[in-house]
Amino acid sequence: MAIYREWAAQIKSYNRNIMLSMYATVLAQIGLGIFMVIYNFYIRELGYSEQVNGQIISMTALATAIILIPAGLLSDRIGRKNAMLFGGLVAGFILLFRSVVEVQGLLVTFAFATGLATAFLQVSKIPWLAENSKPEQRVHLFSIHFAIMTGANVIGSLSGGFMTDFFSIFFSELVSIRLTLMIGSIIFLAGIFPILRFDEKKAIKKSEKALKVPFRTKVNTHRDSLKIIAFFAIAQLIIGFGAGLVIPYLNLYFADRFAASNSLIGFIISLGQAATAFAMIIGPMMVRRFGEVKAVVILQLLSLPFLLLTAYTESIWLAAIGFLFRQALMNAGNPIQMSLMMSKVGDSMKGLANSVNQMVFNLGWALMGPVSTGIVLMYGSYWGYAYVFTITATLYLVGSIYFFIVFKSINRPKPTTSTVQAS
Repeated sequence: MAIYREWAAQIKSYNRNIMLSMYATVLAQIGLGIFMVIYNFYIRELGYSEQVNGQIISMTALATAIILIPAGLLSDRIGRKNAMLFGGLVAGFILLFRSVVEVQGLLVTFAFATGLATAFLQVSKIPWLAENSKPEQRVHLFSIHFAIMTGANVIGSLSGGFMTDFFSIFFSELVSIRLTLMIGSIIFLAGIFPILRFDEKKAIKKSEKALKVPFRTKVNTHRDSLKIIAFFAIAQLIIGFGAGLVIPYLNLYFADRFAASNSLIGFIISLGQAATAFAMIIGPMMVRRFGEVKAVVILQLLSLPFLLLTAYTESIWLAAIGFLFRQALMNAGNPIQMSLMMSKVGDSMKGLANSVNQMVFNLGWALMGPVSTGIVLMYGSYWGYAYVFTITATLYLVGSIYFFIVFKSINRPKPTTSTVQAS
């Protein structure tokens, strides 16, 4: 009950902008969850090889990595609301186009365009939440934000698998997949309506004076913030390399190794996301007990045995259990890291910090996509995925050790009341 009251009090303290942001996140993530869990099968159903799947995933991540910093700077200038409206509208229509095009060149082109458009959403959401909240709210707020994202993805993943199997009763496999993708795209587009109702006051935006500060002067003024951003970027790059090897292909892993149906794959992935949402909610308790840095490292290290279980098991249920716990534990530290980073950089550097952090993570995905598909093609559905998951476990271990060594000396101010998290 104490935990419930704590979280209820936090949610009641959030303003209208934060609540509208959560509604937008739910719609966008349900739509994206439907789309992403099925899209790999669409490429396969069109008759393309796994290398094309890898190329599409890599191009999406590469585009996001390329545009994130410019998008962050533009978001500072035009406002978070305008940036998110642009990103949501353009990305939604691109997803609709991707649901029907079949030519390989267009598939890759639209994948790249998706990465460009969604970057405006990614780069604006965290600064928007930070600008509309108090420092003592942010550990809880970011935990709730990531939990809602993950929970909405649960609904999307489940819906995507079940809808495709349902439509296949009446239509061909290709048409069934295409209908599901289009429904996901429309739900994603609906996420722009809460954004239209955002109230972005001038006081929330970056001041015109701050925007006119020369870049060199800004660098000299914020050396400490830039140093923190660089440290976080290296940690995120290492984790991004590992994630890029396995996360985009988990649905193919279950299909290739265990011949699982679309519904079962969607169910397994949604279970993992549900566990992640729960783990993110208990993240603040980990922070209270161990501090932010140790909490992140402990959660990441605990995920490694489950990742290796998924790599080597021949039982789909053990693979599902391993995936579920790995997903939950590895991702539970994300809101903690984000809160820590937002607390350590100046207000005028928050947008840049978020942009760089996401850019390097997407760079890892972009570079490792072809590597992953190449290893699986070379060694097959068992040893290929086993090698890929093992490499990922090694990278996660290195990233966790690096994060602890670099940030173990960071101490944040202790809360002044019993209801406030360390922040």
